[in-house]
Amino acid sequence: MDPIQAIVLAIIQGLTEFLPISSSAHLILPAQMFGWEDQGLAFDVVTHAGTLAAVILYFRKDIANLLSHWLVSFTGEHSEYSRQAWLIILATIPAGLAGLMFNDVISTSLRSTTVIATTTLVFGLLMWYADANPSQQKELKDITWQLALLIGLAQALALIPGTSRSGATITAALLLGLTRLSAARFSFLLSIPITLAASGYESLGLLKNPEPVDWLPLTLGAVVAFFSAYACIHLFLKAIGRMGLMPFVVYRLALAGILFAFFV
Repeated sequence: MDPIQAIVLAIIQGLTEFLPISSSAHLILPAQMFGWEDQGLAFDVVTHAGTLAAVILYFRKDIANLLSHWLVSFTGEHSEYSRQAWLIILATIPAGLAGLMFNDVISTSLRSTTVIATTTLVFGLLMWYADANPSQQKELKDITWQLALLIGLAQALALIPGTSRSGATITAALLLGLTRLSAARFSFLLSIPITLAASGYESLGLLKNPEPVDWLPLTLGAVVAFFSAYACIHLFLKAIGRMGLMPFVVYRLALAGILFAFFV
């Protein structure tokens, strides 16, 4: 992998990890246009580590409060932070189980361009409907265990390539009545444990089947993925309350059209 390829793919990974536009669809396009080979497991590991570091740094105060209050909750002392921490754990379980049970099927049978183009289109339309939901009144403090579980099921559904993890969880949260900002913040916090688990799983695979290491593209990938993901989170949270998801809906529909027209 040359440095330009590493930078382009890391930017794509950093942006699409948190924008509701699907990383799978975007990683197809440069590979098809430029004839790039698969980036390899090592590159996946370092770019996921970069995006994970970005979301942890951005939400460091929230994470510190959630973690400390969660630990204190084992003594019987509960708070709003400990309640949210338990809800995030609950919402992570469906995707964790689905990943363990269906990872082979997803990686072998569902990574076709047709599947990705279809899910990009279908979930774009669903996002459109959710963004127009007039009942968006609930804040983070209003999330119940039932709502958290439903959002977690949406995150599990996002294992299907082309769906978008953030797109699925934000869409589900909006349909359940959360405000746009609360939906986005819960989605980002929810990304931390599942990304941590996925990175750990990928790292184990890398240890079992070590690849030759070329440190330049790996280092570039990690650094660029970190900065692009951090900027993405910051700008998205500032903008979503004003503009909603409509720009991403239009983008997804256009992307689906390109995939169907040229690659299916």
